[in-house]
Amino acid sequence: MSTLNWGILSTGTIAKRFAKSLKTSKTGRLVAVGSRDQTKAESFAKSFDPTTAHGDYQFVLDDPSVHAVYIALPHPFHAEWTIRAARAGKHILCEKPAALTWAETEAMIESARENGVFFMEAFMYRCHPQTQRLVEIIRAGEIGDVRLIQATFSFDARYSRESRLFNNALGGGGILDVGCYCVSMARLIAAAALGLDTVEPLLVKGTGWLDPEEGTDLLASALLKFPGNITAQLSTGVQLAQDNTVRIHGSKGSLTLNQPWFAGGKGATLVIARKGQPPETLVTESEDDLYTHEIDLVAEYKDRGQAPSPAMNWEDTLGNMKVLDAWRAELGVVYKAEKRQSMTHPLWSDTLVRRGDASMRYLELPGLAKPVSRLIMGGMSARTAAGQMVLDDYFERGGNAFDTAAIYGEADAALGHWMSTRGVRKDVVVVAKGAHTPHCTPEGISRQLKESLRNLQTDHADIYIMHRDNEEVPVGEFIDVLNRHLADGCYPVFGASNWTLERIGAANDYAAKNGLKGFSVLNNQLSLARMVDPVWAGCLSVGDAASLAWLKQRQFPLMSWSSQARGFFTERATPDRKEDRELVRCWYAADNFERKRRAAELALKKGCEEINIALAYVLCQPFPVWTLVGPACIGEVQSCFRALEVQLTPEELLWLNLETQ
Repeated sequence: MSTLNWGILSTGTIAKRFAKSLKTSKTGRLVAVGSRDQTKAESFAKSFDPTTAHGDYQFVLDDPSVHAVYIALPHPFHAEWTIRAARAGKHILCEKPAALTWAETEAMIESARENGVFFMEAFMYRCHPQTQRLVEIIRAGEIGDVRLIQATFSFDARYSRESRLFNNALGGGGILDVGCYCVSMARLIAAAALGLDTVEPLLVKGTGWLDPEEGTDLLASALLKFPGNITAQLSTGVQLAQDNTVRIHGSKGSLTLNQPWFAGGKGATLVIARKGQPPETLVTESEDDLYTHEIDLVAEYKDRGQAPSPAMNWEDTLGNMKVLDAWRAELGVVYKAEKRQSMTHPLWSDTLVRRGDASMRYLELPGLAKPVSRLIMGGMSARTAAGQMVLDDYFERGGNAFDTAAIYGEADAALGHWMSTRGVRKDVVVVAKGAHTPHCTPEGISRQLKESLRNLQTDHADIYIMHRDNEEVPVGEFIDVLNRHLADGCYPVFGASNWTLERIGAANDYAAKNGLKGFSVLNNQLSLARMVDPVWAGCLSVGDAASLAWLKQRQFPLMSWSSQARGFFTERATPDRKEDRELVRCWYAADNFERKRRAAELALKKGCEEINIALAYVLCQPFPVWTLVGPACIGEVQSCFRALEVQLTPEELLWLNLETQ
């Protein structure tokens, strides 16, 4: 096992406890500590010589002698400093809970994956031999089929609104602070009972008592239902001392841990009560300090990126955070940091910075001075704090185009907030849309355009697109009003979405005859999968052979939406999985499943994913084409970007679309 030089971010109580454990570990050596206060850092360092004291967390990450960092900061700072550490090439052990939300956690893990570093959420009990023994007992069926898991972690702390245990801005409340232990234990036991490493509950229900001022949970309970008829009862709190034990009831007996969270401590026991037999008390001896187990696991598995179960691997951490999100939602606990208005800068830095390895591709659109990134980000993503984070990641990777529409409600305002707080309006291409039915009239265009520009906090869009057509209105009336707004500087180019090719041709003929500008871009649907039934009423696709030939012959620019067929090219879509009714309605057909099979076959040959092939099918068409994408998380942004690297030949395009054998 190799030796790692550690840096610690924070000088608090848990940081000191970890530093003491480093002295007794087999693999770790403390070389640096960081604090926002140089004096505190120096005071901490004096207790653990030889240790370098840094008055800035970033200085620890910049220290070349540091191999790994322990992040002991309050919950709201975990995501920022984990991502910064990953980008600095440091291995990471991050205190629980991993972050405030699943979205932040996903961003952290994707950063670790992308930068090739180790990441583990620091549930020290998960790394202890007592927990390993517990899992072995459950898997061996010694108490029969697991039916009920009861887990409690709760204490009574002196109330203070400034304390991290209660303060909303600091991620206060019992669910995140210690309820995360209960969730992680319940998921571990349920998984072991089912012969798995991880498993997610089918149902999460919760109740509790909230701080009337901060809105954080003071006492909370949850009921979880897992596959296999396994139920878990969880209880946590920061204003009530409870019996902090774990009890597991099975068909042949029960099992009790009296010290589940501080495993291996004095008096820690595991008691098995089998039906008809006297209780058996087991003591798991360990010469190592409680925290040294996780320290040594980092060194052992650093080259693999994550440690195996029962330690917290990436999938386990993401699953845990998803349950914590659901539990908080049951009680109505919302942190200020989760609100879009709180996201005034990127999570991981003060300003947006284009990455040196940005792999975006661009195309020119005649009449527009800026090049447009081949992947256009859907503006609907911007509505939440998590969505703003997705936009940040997309921009730093080289993306510059954003699609929004008046009918998307607050999406316009959310995108406007993002552009304003990041100061990037001049660097991006705003694709604004209006004239959605029943507002598809010349008057509707004018009204909605004005509203959108106000919400977007800008005086112009870069591209304006009519969202629908209204065949009761002559094409000339639309061309006239669109040219008036063009002359007023509201946009330099405009296009149409969900228009027939015949109407597009007629409109552009009218424009040419009258010395006006016509439609410069089409915004109809195109994907490898055939749209069996329109996603929305009035939607039009150009996936048929005649439309594709029209676009190729005229080299007419297309901005395609639903280019990935809304998840059809993922594991969500199989002939026997029909719970997603919209997916079934719009995309399920025998020919589409054959396209899906071929995409999977080609992906295997090209070393990518099936969904990358599906997106590349659109990007590799023989005419100017952009794709509108709506990634829900940073991992999906990365997936979209991987499609840019996939090159498909004309023969492969034909084969994927079932035009050749």
